Amino acid sequence: MRLRFSVPLLAGIALASSLHAQEAAKIKGVVELFTAQGCASCPPADAAFRKLIRQGDVVALAYHVDYWNYLGWSDTMASKDNTARQYAYARTLGRSGVYTPQAIVNGRDHMNGADLNAINVKIDTFQRNGEGLTIPVNAAMKDDELSIKIGAGQGKANVVVVYFDKEQMVAPKGGENNGQQIAYMHAVSDVETVGMWDGKAMNIVLPANVLSKAGRRGLAVLLQSSSPSGDPSAIIGATVLTVGSDG
Repeated sequence: MRLRFSVPLLAGIALASSLHAQEAAKIKGVVELFTAQGCASCPPADAAFRKLIRQGDVVALAYHVDYWNYLGWSDTMASKDNTARQYAYARTLGRSGVYTPQAIVNGRDHMNGADLNAINVKIDTFQRNGEGLTIPVNAAMKDDELSIKIGAGQGKANVVVVYFDKEQMVAPKGGENNGQQIAYMHAVSDVETVGMWDGKAMNIVLPANVLSKAGRRGLAVLLQSSSPSGDPSAIIGATVLTVGSDG
């Protein structure tokens, strides 16, 4: 199946630099960190998250939430959509609430985002148990198009594109991290569903300028199933494209 989108999903300035894709065979899992600039317990998780990115075998995405803004600092990367995604995961996982720093692994389980060892153990356990990234997903830039190729398999899932900024330095001037200077990696700015996968191999073509909004430095493609109520659930395939190398 081949889907072509002729209307840009997002406007902006096209990225001039070439995009680099992680080799699909190297990607073992997806880690989504829910964090906040105003959360005192989050900097250790943000540091662990940087190490996770450096490993090069994980799709790592940071969602800044807005519910700590009342402490005196409005997170510059937070959005209500990010907070809504975290609450949606809580419903999927049967939890009554949310917390930071929370890491969601493969859309299947959660843990403290500062515990890098536990995150890697969980990724490896999912991979051994057949709950890893079992469906091949590849993305590549060619001329003025972004091509997403998804392999065949079982089930149904959404094709989700997650846009993020490579790195930003922030010095909160309020809240629990007042006075610190913190490097934030792969902060998510937008999430869009661009197609549906029904188990058959498919190719989606998007115009290159979907990548282009000021400051954006990369994107991830997630093949993600939904709960019966439509909330995000297990991720069964993924890839990521970034500009340059992550430090």
